Amino acid sequence: MDLLQYSRLQNPTTKLLQPHRRFTVFSSSLSPRRFSVRSSLPSPAQNAKYHSELRAAVDAVERACRLCVDVKRSLFTSDGRILEKNDQSPVTIADFGVQALISLELGKLFPSIPLVAEEDSAFLQSNNLVDSVVNVVTDKTNSQGKALTQADVLGAIDRRGEFGPEPATYWVLDPIDGTRGFVKGSEALYVVGLALVVEGQIVLGVMGCPNWRGDKPASKGPEYENESGIIMVAHVGCGTWAKGLPDLQNRSVNWSRCLVDGYTLVHKGRYCISESQTWESLPLSSSFGSTTNVDNVGDEEVVLLPTCCGSLCKYLMVASGRASVFIQRARAERVIKVWDHAVGVICVQEAGGKVTDWNGDQLNLAADEGERKALFPPGGILVSNNSLHQEILQIIASKSSVIS
Repeated sequence: MDLLQYSRLQNPTTKLLQPHRRFTVFSSSLSPRRFSVRSSLPSPAQNAKYHSELRAAVDAVERACRLCVDVKRSLFTSDGRILEKNDQSPVTIADFGVQALISLELGKLFPSIPLVAEEDSAFLQSNNLVDSVVNVVTDKTNSQGKALTQADVLGAIDRRGEFGPEPATYWVLDPIDGTRGFVKGSEALYVVGLALVVEGQIVLGVMGCPNWRGDKPASKGPEYENESGIIMVAHVGCGTWAKGLPDLQNRSVNWSRCLVDGYTLVHKGRYCISESQTWESLPLSSSFGSTTNVDNVGDEEVVLLPTCCGSLCKYLMVASGRASVFIQRARAERVIKVWDHAVGVICVQEAGGKVTDWNGDQLNLAADEGERKALFPPGGILVSNNSLHQEILQIIASKSSVIS
């Protein structure tokens, strides 16, 4: 049995798909300019405190996902084979294109809010790829008839803020989390992730996964069998919601509420780990073995789900109830980046889950005072359905040498 199919079938939580009451989270947004975007929002978020920012974020991420799909087509032949490339130019163009596109869109509407993101333009210029990025961004941006220039795109990529020890407000973007998945083929997941931090707190997030395969609604016929893609949104106090990427502009298709799964026994949960780490490197391995064979799980084993590639697709799995836990160990030789986690944190929390370091504390977004790019979680990061969180922390604490 396919492991992702297994994760859907084994979820003990019944999803809440009926309309939810409106949440009383009203206020003005962060100095928005007048704008027009195409995307509707889940009803609880339509009048929420940061509804304007959320609407703009959904629209920008949707455009970015479509940019990724278009660029990715250049990697494959008509029969699905990967074209031979001598460099990483397609994924580079998509990565920088997404960052430029989202920065441009948000910069028009909220020019005072800086962007913390993965890329800078120096690499792009040194590899003579600026024109290629301008071309892909021009097709997707809401430029209102004004032709984009190299200077526009480079400036958007390098749009930064200055930070200090005080709480700050800024966007956090991972243009493509899971670039290896981007070039692997249609089945490998990758995510565009965008979050807004206000005065040090994550208040909203949008994740777009262009090749996510969900359950096809009964109302759709066989002609929709090949549809894929999901947009997941979260707003503080309003829950986490998802909608198929092909349905995003169809107001007759409702958003679905996302909830974490209901597993309460550690050994019954479904786990995700980083591709660069092994189960044996994690403290839970002292209590449980692991297997990817869902049809033959031993009494002292847990199920590991393959969710290539990157961190954000693991958060998406937990927030959607397809996985119970994502655990990542911090390593001295590799800095954990904020864009690999910020949007996932609010999506999981608003779906009923929990995210902490291995001491059980919230992630400190201001640990990197100057740039807000790095996280330094003691031990590592634990993402769970909440029900399993405390017991897993106790197992980790019993192996106290793993927490620094």
